[in-house]
Amino acid sequence: MANVTFSSPNMAKDVTVYAVAGDTHTLLSVAKKNQVPVECECENGICGSCVVDVSVLSGATPYAIALTEKEKSVLKLAGKITHEQIEAAENSDTPPPFRLACQYIVRNEDILVKF
Repeated sequence: MANVTFSSPNMAKDVTVYAVAGDTHTLLSVAKKNQVPVECECENGICGSCVVDVSVLSGATPYAIALTEKEKSVLKLAGKITHEQIEAAENSDTPPPFRLACQYIVRNEDILVKF
């Protein structure tokens, strides 16, 4: 199980939910299931409306979660990640802080999601 804490100035307080790690549900689907208002338009990694800032809370090295090609393009175009961050994700398993909620698969780690 993973604790996912959602934080946004648009919410009265932070919301922490449990997510089953490895069930292949995206962060966006976890948010929707728990009625957390993460914005989204296409739900397919094309529009970039679901950009979130993900931080690992455990203090441990984050699990490397491969960026999809859609994420690389959309996040780079939006100025949320650099070419160097993409290379670090691909070569050193260092995930960038910004991700697309519709593409990010929840892993077995506690995370803070700011949107």
